[in-house]
Amino acid sequence: MVEDQEIKTTVSPFAIREGEIKTFDGKDGYVSINQIIHKINLGHINDVHFKILDLVNEFEFLTSRQIFQILKHKGVEIKSQDKLNTKLEQLVKTKILTRYYFTSEEGKGIYRIYCMEKMGKYLLNSKEVECKWQPTDNTKPVALIKKRLAGNQVIIAYMRKAKNFNQYKIKPVITAKMTAKTFKAHGEVKIAKNGKSLSLIFECVRREEDWKEKFVERMRLYKDFLENFVPFDSGYEARPQLILVCEDDKHMVETFKEIVKNKLELENIKIYFTTDLKQNAEKLNKSLIEFVKNEDTGKFNANNIEFKILE
Repeated sequence: MVEDQEIKTTVSPFAIREGEIKTFDGKDGYVSINQIIHKINLGHINDVHFKILDLVNEFEFLTSRQIFQILKHKGVEIKSQDKLNTKLEQLVKTKILTRYYFTSEEGKGIYRIYCMEKMGKYLLNSKEVECKWQPTDNTKPVALIKKRLAGNQVIIAYMRKAKNFNQYKIKPVITAKMTAKTFKAHGEVKIAKNGKSLSLIFECVRREEDWKEKFVERMRLYKDFLENFVPFDSGYEARPQLILVCEDDKHMVETFKEIVKNKLELENIKIYFTTDLKQNAEKLNKSLIEFVKNEDTGKFNANNIEFKILE
């Protein structure tokens, strides 16, 4: 597998493309649970298949590359991406998982995404594993799926590359204080060092239709939560650090402009920015950006911050 830092693309695979649609690439027809049980009894579906199923259940949508990276990090014996793809094909054919790809005017996307299928839920329930999946989950629009994929990729990057990585959450639930409205961030990573810890919460911003209005609405919720924070709000011992994950450098600037224009800066609280492709760096300690106002010119500069705790 090509290492992250060797990837040469300048456009994020999780960026929104004009006219993009989600295309089914799974298995049609009927597969009985008895057929699947027979394959399990023969060893054709084994422990590694179940580990893959657990990951897809947890992360909701994953690419095969993301699955491979998580399995390797967790020490699961999987020899190559090709070997994993064979196992994924088996899971799709038995309707334990299903698969999609994205199509736009530029052509087919370069990757497939995997998500739960009905038989997968049956198998997890038989193991007494919680599975909240419903068939309608697979009908989510492209933008929501790409936010999930981008959020997952950030978590995976920190999991693999941040020396002080402690734990993660896929969809941390946050409650805005004044409105009492509950919402979910796209990911959370907890960093711990010398007995101290810091939670990083990630909000993935995509250039979807009406993205500016949707982003402003989300930022109002974060502003409410963070500015009125007291210890143990939404389960956080200390105020978490908000990081906005954008499609590219230009999108970071566009996103910051919306914050300024709509007076959504956080009082005495920093907001950090990053992009999808910055997660490909060998180390993440220089992957974050802060916009700082130049008092002489009145303009804002994008400064690379060195986040020591990520070394």
